[in-house]
Amino acid sequence: MIKIQRYARLCIIAALLATQTGCLEWMHAYQTYLQMQEFDRYFTVTAQDDFTVHFKQPRLLTDDFIALAKLHASTEKQTAEGKHWRYWFRKTDKNNQIISPEVSFYCDLTFDKYDKVRQWSFSKLFLQIAPPEFLEASFRSLGGAEINEGKKQLRAKAEFIDKVSADLPKKAVVVQQLGEPLDIENEDKQEIYKYQFHLDAREVEEGYEDRTLSEVKLTFDKETTELVKMSGRFAGLKISINYRNFQEEDDNKVASASN
Repeated sequence: MIKIQRYARLCIIAALLATQTGCLEWMHAYQTYLQMQEFDRYFTVTAQDDFTVHFKQPRLLTDDFIALAKLHASTEKQTAEGKHWRYWFRKTDKNNQIISPEVSFYCDLTFDKYDKVRQWSFSKLFLQIAPPEFLEASFRSLGGAEINEGKKQLRAKAEFIDKVSADLPKKAVVVQQLGEPLDIENEDKQEIYKYQFHLDAREVEEGYEDRTLSEVKLTFDKETTELVKMSGRFAGLKISINYRNFQEEDDNKVASASN
Protein backbone atom coordinates (compact mmCIF):
# COMPACT_ATOMS: atom_id res chain seq x y z
CA MET A 1 0.00 0.00 0.00
CA ILE A 2 2.84 2.39 0.84
CA LYS A 3 4.52 1.76 -2.53
CA ILE A 4 1.22 2.23 -4.37
CA GLN A 5 0.63 5.55 -2.64
CA ARG A 6 4.20 6.65 -3.35
CA TYR A 7 4.03 5.92 -7.07
CA ALA A 8 0.55 7.40 -7.30
CA ARG A 9 1.94 10.64 -5.86
CA LEU A 10 4.78 10.52 -8.36
CA CYS A 11 2.38 10.05 -11.28
CA ILE A 12 0.27 12.99 -10.14
CA ILE A 13 3.31 15.25 -9.72
CA ALA A 14 4.70 14.13 -13.08
CA ALA A 15 1.40 14.88 -14.79
CA LEU A 16 1.27 18.35 -13.25
CA LEU A 17 4.87 19.13 -14.14
CA ALA A 18 4.42 17.88 -17.69
CA THR A 19 1.92 20.69 -18.27
CA GLN A 20 4.48 23.35 -17.29
CA THR A 21 7.41 24.34 -19.49
CA GLY A 22 10.82 23.95 -17.90
CA CYS A 23 9.71 21.93 -14.85
CA LEU A 24 11.27 18.58 -15.74
CA GLU A 25 14.10 19.27 -13.29
CA TRP A 26 11.59 19.40 -10.42
CA MET A 27 10.21 15.99 -11.41
CA HIS A 28 13.74 14.54 -11.32
CA ALA A 29 14.32 16.23 -7.96
CA TYR A 30 11.07 14.75 -6.65
CA GLN A 31 12.08 11.28 -7.85
CA THR A 32 15.34 11.69 -5.94
CA TYR A 33 13.37 12.78 -2.86
CA LEU A 34 11.36 9.55 -3.03
CA GLN A 35 14.59 7.57 -3.17
CA MET A 36 15.73 9.28 0.04
CA GLN A 37 12.96 7.41 1.87
CA GLU A 38 14.93 4.19 1.21
CA PHE A 39 18.35 5.74 1.60
CA ASP A 40 20.50 2.60 1.82
CA ARG A 41 18.82 1.10 -1.24
CA TYR A 42 19.57 4.05 -3.50
CA PHE A 43 22.63 5.72 -1.94
CA THR A 44 25.94 5.01 -0.25
CA VAL A 45 28.21 7.42 1.61
CA THR A 46 32.00 7.51 1.90
CA ALA A 47 33.96 9.90 4.11
CA GLN A 48 37.75 10.09 4.01
CA ASP A 49 39.52 13.24 2.84
CA ASP A 50 36.17 14.41 1.51
CA PHE A 51 32.51 13.44 1.91
CA THR A 52 30.78 11.78 -1.04
CA VAL A 53 27.22 10.68 -1.67
CA HIS A 54 27.03 7.94 -4.33
CA PHE A 55 23.83 7.65 -6.39
CA LYS A 56 22.99 4.01 -7.27
CA GLN A 57 20.03 4.77 -9.54
CA PRO A 58 20.43 8.46 -10.41
CA ARG A 59 17.61 10.62 -11.71
CA LEU A 60 19.11 14.13 -11.75
CA LEU A 61 20.79 15.27 -15.00
CA THR A 62 23.39 17.91 -15.83
CA ASP A 63 20.69 20.19 -17.24
CA ASP A 64 18.68 19.84 -14.01
CA PHE A 65 21.50 21.31 -11.90
CA ILE A 66 21.88 24.27 -14.28
CA ALA A 67 18.13 24.90 -14.34
CA LEU A 68 17.80 24.68 -10.55
CA ALA A 69 20.90 26.71 -9.66
CA LYS A 70 20.55 29.23 -12.53
CA LEU A 71 24.32 29.11 -13.04
CA HIS A 72 27.16 26.94 -14.31
CA ALA A 73 29.91 25.34 -12.25
CA SER A 74 33.37 26.90 -11.90
CA THR A 75 34.88 24.16 -14.07
CA GLU A 76 33.18 21.59 -16.29
CA LYS A 77 35.41 18.83 -17.67
CA GLN A 78 34.75 15.87 -19.93
CA THR A 79 36.06 12.55 -18.57
CA ALA A 80 36.29 9.00 -19.89
CA GLU A 81 33.26 8.06 -17.76
CA GLY A 82 31.22 11.22 -18.35
CA LYS A 83 31.63 14.69 -16.81
CA HIS A 84 33.15 16.29 -13.73
CA TRP A 85 31.95 19.66 -12.40
CA ARG A 86 33.51 21.65 -9.58
CA TYR A 87 32.02 24.62 -7.70
CA TRP A 88 34.66 26.78 -5.98
CA PHE A 89 33.67 28.93 -2.97
CA ARG A 90 36.28 31.48 -1.86
CA LYS A 91 36.17 33.54 1.32
CA THR A 92 35.73 37.30 0.82
CA ASP A 93 36.09 40.40 2.96
CA LYS A 94 33.46 43.06 3.69
CA ASN A 95 34.16 44.61 0.27
CA ASN A 96 33.48 41.29 -1.48
CA GLN A 97 37.16 40.91 -2.35
CA ILE A 98 38.75 37.46 -2.14
CA ILE A 99 41.06 37.39 0.86
CA SER A 100 44.74 36.45 0.80
CA PRO A 101 45.92 33.91 1.76
CA GLU A 102 42.96 32.21 0.17
CA VAL A 103 40.43 30.23 2.21
CA SER A 104 38.26 28.10 -0.05
CA PHE A 105 36.26 24.90 -0.36
CA TYR A 106 34.55 23.14 -3.22
CA CYS A 107 31.67 20.83 -4.10
CA ASP A 108 32.05 18.30 -6.92
CA LEU A 109 29.45 16.65 -9.15
CA THR A 110 30.38 13.57 -11.17
CA PHE A 111 28.14 12.44 -14.04
CA ASP A 112 28.03 9.26 -16.12
CA LYS A 113 27.96 9.04 -19.92
CA TYR A 114 24.19 9.56 -19.84
CA ASP A 115 24.61 12.89 -18.00
CA LYS A 116 23.14 11.43 -14.80
CA VAL A 117 24.73 12.41 -11.49
CA ARG A 118 26.73 9.57 -9.91
CA GLN A 119 28.55 11.34 -7.08
CA TRP A 120 28.19 14.52 -5.04
CA SER A 121 31.30 15.40 -3.02
CA PHE A 122 32.19 18.04 -0.41
CA SER A 123 35.81 19.03 0.22
CA LYS A 124 37.69 18.74 3.50
CA LEU A 125 37.28 22.39 4.53
CA PHE A 126 33.49 22.19 4.13
CA LEU A 127 33.54 19.35 6.65
CA GLN A 128 34.86 21.80 9.25
CA ILE A 129 31.42 23.44 9.27
CA ALA A 130 29.42 20.32 8.40
CA PRO A 131 31.03 17.28 10.08
CA PRO A 132 30.60 14.11 7.97
CA GLU A 133 28.52 12.22 10.55
CA PHE A 134 26.03 15.09 10.78
CA LEU A 135 26.11 15.76 7.03
CA GLU A 136 25.15 12.14 6.38
CA ALA A 137 22.40 12.35 9.00
CA SER A 138 20.99 15.47 7.33
CA PHE A 139 20.90 13.69 3.95
CA ARG A 140 19.14 10.70 5.49
CA SER A 141 16.59 12.95 7.21
CA LEU A 142 15.41 14.26 3.82
CA GLY A 143 13.55 10.98 3.39
CA GLY A 144 10.99 12.09 5.96
CA ALA A 145 11.02 15.74 4.92
CA GLU A 146 7.91 17.84 4.43
CA ILE A 147 7.48 19.35 0.97
CA ASN A 148 6.64 23.04 0.63
CA GLU A 149 5.31 23.08 -2.93
CA GLY A 150 5.04 26.87 -3.09
CA LYS A 151 8.66 27.51 -2.13
CA LYS A 152 9.92 24.20 -3.61
CA GLN A 153 11.71 23.42 -0.34
CA LEU A 154 12.18 20.40 1.91
CA ARG A 155 12.01 20.61 5.70
CA ALA A 156 13.87 17.62 7.10
CA LYS A 157 12.74 15.71 10.20
CA ALA A 158 15.59 14.50 12.39
CA GLU A 159 13.34 12.35 14.58
CA PHE A 160 13.08 9.70 11.86
CA ILE A 161 16.78 8.76 11.83
CA ASP A 162 19.34 7.31 14.22
CA LYS A 163 21.18 9.84 16.37
CA VAL A 164 24.87 10.69 15.92
CA SER A 165 27.38 10.01 18.69
CA ALA A 166 30.20 12.14 17.22
CA ASP A 167 31.45 15.24 19.04
CA LEU A 168 30.58 18.69 17.75
CA PRO A 169 33.41 20.92 16.46
CA LYS A 170 34.80 23.51 18.86
CA LYS A 171 34.87 27.19 17.94
CA ALA A 172 38.66 27.44 18.20
CA VAL A 173 39.14 24.65 15.66
CA VAL A 174 36.62 26.11 13.21
CA VAL A 175 38.10 29.61 13.40
CA GLN A 176 41.59 28.20 12.94
CA GLN A 177 40.45 26.72 9.62
CA LEU A 178 38.14 29.51 8.37
CA GLY A 179 39.83 32.54 9.90
CA GLU A 180 38.07 35.43 11.58
CA PRO A 181 34.42 36.10 10.64
CA LEU A 182 33.04 39.24 9.02
CA ASP A 183 30.71 39.81 11.94
CA ILE A 184 29.73 38.28 15.28
CA GLU A 185 26.16 38.47 16.56
CA ASN A 186 25.88 38.01 20.31
CA GLU A 187 22.82 36.41 21.87
CA ASP A 188 22.03 35.28 25.41
CA LYS A 189 23.40 31.74 25.25
CA GLN A 190 25.03 31.64 21.84
CA GLU A 191 26.98 33.68 19.32
CA ILE A 192 26.65 33.64 15.54
CA TYR A 193 29.77 33.94 13.38
CA LYS A 194 29.08 35.25 9.88
CA TYR A 195 31.31 34.38 6.93
CA GLN A 196 31.01 35.30 3.28
CA PHE A 197 32.12 33.27 0.26
CA HIS A 198 32.06 33.99 -3.47
CA LEU A 199 31.10 31.22 -5.90
CA ASP A 200 33.31 31.31 -8.97
CA ALA A 201 30.56 30.55 -11.51
CA ARG A 202 31.34 30.57 -15.24
CA GLU A 203 27.89 31.72 -16.31
CA VAL A 204 24.99 33.10 -14.28
CA GLU A 205 21.44 33.54 -15.52
CA GLU A 206 20.37 37.18 -15.60
CA GLY A 207 18.59 38.17 -12.41
CA TYR A 208 20.27 35.49 -10.30
CA GLU A 209 23.65 37.14 -9.80
CA ASP A 210 23.15 37.10 -6.02
CA ARG A 211 23.51 33.33 -6.05
CA THR A 212 27.27 33.71 -6.43
CA LEU A 213 27.34 35.21 -2.92
CA SER A 214 27.18 32.73 -0.05
CA GLU A 215 26.68 33.97 3.49
CA VAL A 216 27.43 31.24 6.02
CA LYS A 217 26.21 31.55 9.61
CA LEU A 218 27.80 29.39 12.30
CA THR A 219 26.12 29.29 15.70
CA PHE A 220 28.25 28.43 18.73
CA ASP A 221 27.10 27.61 22.24
CA LYS A 222 28.72 30.15 24.59
CA GLU A 223 29.17 27.69 27.45
CA THR A 224 30.57 24.70 25.56
CA THR A 225 31.96 26.64 22.52
CA GLU A 226 30.49 23.86 20.35
CA LEU A 227 29.22 24.50 16.83
CA VAL A 228 25.49 23.77 17.17
CA LYS A 229 24.08 25.07 13.88
CA MET A 230 25.19 25.89 10.34
CA SER A 231 23.14 27.69 7.72
CA GLY A 232 23.97 29.11 4.32
CA ARG A 233 23.18 29.14 0.63
CA PHE A 234 25.46 27.44 -1.86
CA ALA A 235 24.81 27.89 -5.61
CA GLY A 236 21.18 28.60 -4.80
CA LEU A 237 20.88 25.54 -2.53
CA LYS A 238 19.83 26.52 0.98
CA ILE A 239 21.31 24.37 3.74
CA SER A 240 20.49 24.64 7.43
CA ILE A 241 21.60 21.97 9.90
CA ASN A 242 20.82 22.10 13.62
CA TYR A 243 23.39 19.62 14.85
CA ARG A 244 21.77 19.12 18.24
CA ASN A 245 18.70 17.66 16.53
CA PHE A 246 20.89 14.83 15.27
CA GLN A 247 23.12 14.44 18.32
CA GLU A 248 22.81 11.49 20.68
CA GLU A 249 21.88 12.65 24.17
CA ASP A 250 24.69 12.64 26.71
CA ASP A 251 23.53 10.63 29.74
CA ASN A 252 25.80 12.65 32.03
CA LYS A 253 24.27 15.93 30.87
CA VAL A 254 20.77 14.57 31.30
CA ALA A 255 21.60 13.32 34.81
CA SER A 256 23.14 16.61 35.89
CA ALA A 257 20.22 18.57 34.48
CA SER A 258 17.76 16.50 36.50
CA ASN A 259 19.59 17.02 39.81
